[in-house]
Amino acid sequence: MVVEMILDRLKGVTSKENIYVNEPMKKHTSFRIGGPADILVIPQNREELINIIKILKFGNYPFIVLGNGTNLLVSEKGIRGVVIKLTSLKNVYVEEDIIIAEAGALLSYIANIALLNQLAGFEFASGIPGTLGGAITMNAGAYGPEIKDVIIQVETIDKEGNIQILKNKDMHFSYRNSIIQLKDLIVLKAWIKLNKGNYEAIRKRMEELNLRRKEKQPLEYPSAGSTFKRPEGYYAGKLIEDAGLKGFSIGGAKVSDKHCGFIINTGEASFFDVLQLIEHIQKTVKNKFGVELIPEVKIIGEK
Repeated sequence: MVVEMILDRLKGVTSKENIYVNEPMKKHTSFRIGGPADILVIPQNREELINIIKILKFGNYPFIVLGNGTNLLVSEKGIRGVVIKLTSLKNVYVEEDIIIAEAGALLSYIANIALLNQLAGFEFASGIPGTLGGAITMNAGAYGPEIKDVIIQVETIDKEGNIQILKNKDMHFSYRNSIIQLKDLIVLKAWIKLNKGNYEAIRKRMEELNLRRKEKQPLEYPSAGSTFKRPEGYYAGKLIEDAGLKGFSIGGAKVSDKHCGFIINTGEASFFDVLQLIEHIQKTVKNKFGVELIPEVKIIGEK
């Protein structure tokens, strides 16, 4: 009854083609794992998103927000409530050396816009398979630089529907964290400050980083990227390899032979296969080296 009421209200805000009932989340995560969400809605613009949030808040109906689903492990029992997917909010504008991009814009797309405009400084993100909103939320980084290094300010909305613009210093960026996670905010758009550069030099750097990624990461398998945060003073992948877990598997979930920091779905991995493998890795590394590995992947849904 509540689901039907929420559906009716959502249809007053966005087209029914953007609303999915009992939608398998495995279609929306890079792990290709996850059961049905009660409702999944894909707002087509900023106004639709704001109105959807207000409807759900007014109805006291639970919801979560995701981008490209590249850092998620979703339970096969699914997600109760509404999933708001932001991938249609992907407008990108350039003003001199500043890129203004909506939360659903892919990092690879923003990097190509930067290249076309001969703007340097975003090459590190060109191969990260996620959206800007997700990258800001977890302060994503690669090969040294992090998203915090290029952000001027971020426009956010909270789950009460209040909009505010936060300067970089107010974002509380830290390793794989930000105020977005700490206060459960939602990114609407961000201003990215880059530097004037040379087209060929930028292109070459992007190609170098993407080649390195292809050589060292198991991109041919579904995964959620790096499974664990980097422990201070260590590398998660090396600890896992030194613990003798290279290639170790539980069901369809496996520690990648190519990069031990990745758990991959070899084809039919279940949520519990991955969860058990994460726990086994944590226990083994803790027992052997006294180091606690903290998952970087977000685990959501009914257990």
